[in-house]
Amino acid sequence: MRHPIPRAVFSAFALALVLSACSSGAGTGGTTAPTVTADTKASFPAGSTMARLQQAGKVTVGTKFDQPGFGLRSPSGEVQGFDVEIAKIIAGKLGIAPTDVNFVETVSANREPFIQNGQVDYVVATYTINDDRKKVIDFAGPYYVAGQDIMVKADDESINGPDDLAGKRVCSVDGSTPAENIRTNYPDATLTTFDVYSKCADALSNGQVDAVTTDNVILTGLVSQSNDAFKLVGNPFTEEPYGIGLKKGDDEFRSFINDALEESFGNGTWAAAWDATAGAITGKPAPEPPTIDRY
Repeated sequence: MRHPIPRAVFSAFALALVLSACSSGAGTGGTTAPTVTADTKASFPAGSTMARLQQAGKVTVGTKFDQPGFGLRSPSGEVQGFDVEIAKIIAGKLGIAPTDVNFVETVSANREPFIQNGQVDYVVATYTINDDRKKVIDFAGPYYVAGQDIMVKADDESINGPDDLAGKRVCSVDGSTPAENIRTNYPDATLTTFDVYSKCADALSNGQVDAVTTDNVILTGLVSQSNDAFKLVGNPFTEEPYGIGLKKGDDEFRSFINDALEESFGNGTWAAAWDATAGAITGKPAPEPPTIDRY
């Protein structure tokens, strides 16, 4: 018989594995992929976002703080993960060192407002590119393509895909694409939402819900920290291209970020960031980089 994992224990497992898999750095600017460095300062057009950030010598980035492998904050305040490293790669191309990247917790529901209000300079937070979001912000990328999947208790054989969610209690996150997908396309499921996925994991552990749904790479990180209490159904039913969110209409900055991403795809920096973070958590090698959408 398997027993639910208390939240404190679940969090401890998550932090322990991430911190053991990744090398540490100082404060929130610490780096898990040592290949990320600040480039020699380039010359940018006067008045551009790039010039402003370069002159400031620092950048504020929105990311998740509760997603093993992509964005997880340790008790010391250090933030680690693949999204974190992608953010540093972009900052490095601005001549900004990893220690000068300030990470702000940005949950699914506040990503667009944070960008629109200037609370962050860009967002790297398992952020699916979709048409509704592109009405109010712009995206660079994608830099990774995930797929929505389902996490259940390890001994649950009743859920093998989204069609089995009818009559089940399902958890996701406010403002997320997976939550909207369940609400719209699987209305016979009873949807519960929280602000962060760690609360969904708690709800699954204590029997409040029957399943948690979000992108497979996020769930894989949660499963790996669960001490065999959870499993991934392993039946992705969407494609979720992750992009970098920025202010609507800032075409110069979007092109700059796309150029930085494409360079990282080609020179091995992107793969090194994956291997040091999400790859270390999931045990999966870096996939082929996606094709940048230069809309």
